Amino acid sequence: MPLDDLVTTLRAAGCVFAEDEARLLLDAAGDEDELARMLAERVSGTPLELVVGYAEFCGLRILVAPGVFVPRQRSAALVRVAAAGLGAGDVVVDLGCGTGALGAAVLAAVPGVEVYAADVDPDAVACARRNLPEDRVYLGDLYAALPGELRGRVAALVVNAPYVPTDEIALMPPEARDHEHHVALDGGPDGLDVQRRVIAGAPAWLRPGGRVVVESSERQAPVSAALMTTAGLEPAIDGQAVSGIRPRT
Repeated sequence: MPLDDLVTTLRAAGCVFAEDEARLLLDAAGDEDELARMLAERVSGTPLELVVGYAEFCGLRILVAPGVFVPRQRSAALVRVAAAGLGAGDVVVDLGCGTGALGAAVLAAVPGVEVYAADVDPDAVACARRNLPEDRVYLGDLYAALPGELRGRVAALVVNAPYVPTDEIALMPPEARDHEHHVALDGGPDGLDVQRRVIAGAPAWLRPGGRVVVESSERQAPVSAALMTTAGLEPAIDGQAVSGIRPRT
């Protein structure tokens, strides 16, 4: 199918970036039959990332899967903050990892770090094992999933925990609301239920000088920073990335 025809079809379906999407579909499709199938899926409302099988994130192609949270470009800030000051051999944990995009991006930015990941969703764990060393991706609820020997050794704990208030999920774009498991979206009444647990538990896992980095909305960031202070961490806000450092003394 010619590029112009693809663009016309996608634009008629309401795709804002029809030209870009058309090129991605052409690049991903192996033949005309596959292209027709992919186009039909996209026109029906399936997110582009699920149609082509990957998401571009921090210069990487992150493999995605149905139901698993698709990495957003805004989360690149977490990678930048988490990677600062890391070196080979440092331990990094991508907690609530989804596809494992954050861990993979930190590893790409700082070759030689030891990346571990965990998620409570079996589909997310299966997906993350395609993007990270599979023997370091664990199934379970937050810290309970991690090997005990990591306690007190983590240099960077990077977390994109769900932070959408329950009542606001219905207002999310259908690409997220209808195609991602709600366990990856629902943060409870104020959006911070999971984040509270992450921050409260972080000091026991961080090494002295280690940091936890979470994603929050602009409205929630001051609350996230206050939670860091309560946990005995030194907080900082960098856009939607809120970090807390475990003091060295």
